[in-house]
Amino acid sequence: MGVPNDDVVLIQKGKRPGEPHVITVNCPDKTGLGCDICRIILDFGLYITKGDISTDGIWCYIVLWVVPHSSSIIRWTNLKNRLMLECPSCSVSFYFNQLSTRPTCSPVYLLKLFCLDRKGLLHDVTQVLCELELSIQRVKVTTTPDGRVLDLFFITDNRELLHTKKRQDETCEQLHAVLGESCINCELQLAGPECDCHQGVSSLSPVVAEELFRFELSDKETRLQALSPDMTKLKKANVVVDNSLSPAHTLLQIHCVDHKGLLYDIMRTLKDCNMKISYGRFSPNSQGYRDLDLFIQQKDGKKIVDPEKQSAICSRLKMEMLHPLRVIIANRGPDTELLVANPVELCGKGRPRVFYDVTLALKVLGICVFSAAIGRYSTSEREWEIYRFLLDENCKFQLSIMVAREQIVDRVRRALMGW
Repeated sequence: MGVPNDDVVLIQKGKRPGEPHVITVNCPDKTGLGCDICRIILDFGLYITKGDISTDGIWCYIVLWVVPHSSSIIRWTNLKNRLMLECPSCSVSFYFNQLSTRPTCSPVYLLKLFCLDRKGLLHDVTQVLCELELSIQRVKVTTTPDGRVLDLFFITDNRELLHTKKRQDETCEQLHAVLGESCINCELQLAGPECDCHQGVSSLSPVVAEELFRFELSDKETRLQALSPDMTKLKKANVVVDNSLSPAHTLLQIHCVDHKGLLYDIMRTLKDCNMKISYGRFSPNSQGYRDLDLFIQQKDGKKIVDPEKQSAICSRLKMEMLHPLRVIIANRGPDTELLVANPVELCGKGRPRVFYDVTLALKVLGICVFSAAIGRYSTSEREWEIYRFLLDENCKFQLSIMVAREQIVDRVRRALMGW
């Protein structure tokens, strides 16, 4: 019945260096499958160069061409296994077996690190966790007056193996190997029931919240945020709705500036709007821009004919393509704080590797982090993940100078957007 389970996900590696790898997914369809696949690919540090999606509502066929964002080693077998877990099985018996054996919620573990402080320490830890496929749910970083750091990472294991001693030992050994003598102690244990990975953000002032979550950007933010990678022209995103080409589908024609996770941002937006994609084509990058053709339907299987709904979808897509994440610098009393807001899907999952990208940008800038935390914040429209970094005033940047602050915001945003 159907196709063998091994053929649900196929990965064909590029024959020459720099040549894209081809990921093919051939399985029964489910709502939001394209979004879930794009999230996993982004989590593995891969960039989608082009893609094709086709489904009849029962069976789905997806082909994506991907390349690594950096020189990091990609564990292709692990990627295939992760993708297969997201795909509805072709066998009914196997499907129900998966439902019965796979946990509904991954257990949360507490990683305690006590280290001597140094520049780039936080990113080095984050890189190890990413390479081990451990997802950071919450973090609390505190620097002591004597130059030591206590890092508390609340993590889940994408491989579902952290309950084993072998996996725990592997995690601590790799951390010790990377951190060297700066690592004083490393402990890993199951987090207690008092741990709430979706804990709200404390002390977010109304002024900061308004600046971080406002729908429309100010003139200064437009100049800072809405620039294309080459900084020569404003970013733009055009969405055209066409109901004349298909009797059963609405065509969305999208033209926008390219960025890391673009296809994921579009897919999650349509998923949260209860839109079904029947066919889609994601064209290669052309002079920094991307073109997409998406044939979509509403949840009831009908076209989008209401002008207000069309306008709302176009407006939402434009905002998510132009500004998928928010980055600002704010004063927190006498200190300087970097805040990054990451939209959370309705299913409760946020964009992957945000903490990794931000800490990498700060490491490159030579900025030390005095403390860091992750929390959730709900507005009238959606839920956000908030990443807060209290910056060390003794770093090489004079953080009181506005130009330096703008440079920090720009560098962090470019890391997040893959520019």
